[in-house]
Amino acid sequence: MEWYFVLLIGVGALLLGGVLGFFIARTWFKKYLEKNPPVNERMIREMMRQMGRTPSEKQVRQILSSMNQYK
Repeated sequence: MEWYFVLLIGVGALLLGGVLGFFIARTWFKKYLEKNPPVNERMIREMMRQMGRTPSEKQVRQILSSMNQYK
């Protein structure tokens, strides 16, 4: 075989692997987010209630903004 056929097959395999890897990773990530949703206001309120505190709206907003700041 000529060297350019080997090069062409290698480049094609890399492209195919990249495309397949992208779609597999995207599907896996969607399933992960369905099982483990990101933290929202309701979750923060519930965690504070479990700790024995009644959160005010201002406290919930502060916690959310501080969490979003580090994302």
